[in-house]
Amino acid sequence: MPAMQEVYFKNIVKLALAEDLGSGDVTSNSLIPAKAKAQARLIFKSDGVVCGLNVAEAVFKTLHKGIVFHKIVHDGCQVKKGTAVAVIKGSARAILSAERVAINFLTHLSSIATKTRMFVDSIQPYSSKIYDTRKTTPLLRHFERYAVKMGGGVNHRFDLSEMGMIKDNHRSMLRKGGLKESVQFIKDKTHKKVVLEVDTWDEFQEALTSKADVILLDNMRPTMVRKAVVLRNKVNPEILLEASGGINLENVRAYAETGVERISVGSLTSIKSGVDISLDFIA
Repeated sequence: MPAMQEVYFKNIVKLALAEDLGSGDVTSNSLIPAKAKAQARLIFKSDGVVCGLNVAEAVFKTLHKGIVFHKIVHDGCQVKKGTAVAVIKGSARAILSAERVAINFLTHLSSIATKTRMFVDSIQPYSSKIYDTRKTTPLLRHFERYAVKMGGGVNHRFDLSEMGMIKDNHRSMLRKGGLKESVQFIKDKTHKKVVLEVDTWDEFQEALTSKADVILLDNMRPTMVRKAVVLRNKVNPEILLEASGGINLENVRAYAETGVERISVGSLTSIKSGVDISLDFIA
């Protein structure tokens, strides 16, 4: 897992275990001797990109410090169905009790990494970059952004304080001044970068006269995005362009072909599990 606040990381793992364990694992504690040892493997039951091994390791070791977690591959590796990605050895009770939480984390993060890799591969050899958004699971943003990176994507702003981003709802509440003035106000007040979202061609033309660092072209078709790239190159080539809204695996290549620098995809992190992983005990 990337460098992140250690306390945050440990707390998330502890909370996840507490949620699943309740007052204790009735079945394992009743049937399995306290000193029994076992070993098991984490196996991908479908093709995918591995992500979250360190989180899975932390889950097992939080429940029992004596557990040995051996990674066979590393995060970011693309594996085939049937591939064992880690071996766990130690307390049989702890392995059984931690199994579901560890697999849930590993499945969720590997699904994000896998989908991101699919988007990244779909736009080769174009220079556009695939970005995530703030459409993340509450309290899991660090983890999910890491998964996007493991899939070859790029992280957008982490939170609201990192940079300014003037969206349609902000624009609807502006009492005076236009897009240009709003961008300048944020820059003067905060000295931070500003992303300016536009929905129409007229707004885009106005945005090109501003000092925005990025203009986000919201829900514009590839033909309009291509037209925007051409005009940007003539008028203000320093501004980056980002396509966003309604982008999927079927149309992402068409957006990359326009020459836009950034393509943001909210579904990277707001997805159902796309890979299947199991824990199988070794006899």
